[in-house]
Amino acid sequence: MKKINDYRKLLGVTSKATLAELKTIYRNAMKDAHPDKFFDSEELKLAAEEKSKEIIAAYHFLVSIAPETLEQTKEEYNNTLATAGIVDFNFEKQTLKVKYTDGTEYEYYGVPHNTYAKMVNSDSAARFVRRHIAGSFVYRSVNKLVGA
Repeated sequence: MKKINDYRKLLGVTSKATLAELKTIYRNAMKDAHPDKFFDSEELKLAAEEKSKEIIAAYHFLVSIAPETLEQTKEEYNNTLATAGIVDFNFEKQTLKVKYTDGTEYEYYGVPHNTYAKMVNSDSAARFVRRHIAGSFVYRSVNKLVGA
């Protein structure tokens, strides 16, 4: 959740920001932080490059968890939950990454350690994810990022 809050703060948006709003804010932020604006100072240019990388990462991340994006991929996501088993999963800093047998991979944010422990100890990790994680935590498709 820290990552989400940091990115929202960087771009100055709320969880209600639409894709169109994110795009406009992103473009305006990039105009202000674009390295080409600072051709006379190498130090300022390097700082602008770092800032623009942060802005780009924040934009892509927030687009991937935006309600409109999730709505567009809802059918695929629900199909994965209903039909695919879990191949592998990883938990780090309240982020649960789950790889499914259909080749999809999702990240769930803000998952408490005790919820993860219950998943590990459950009879079926896939069923636990369907019942207790999906729909309860912010998620995004990792597969969509590879082609982006």
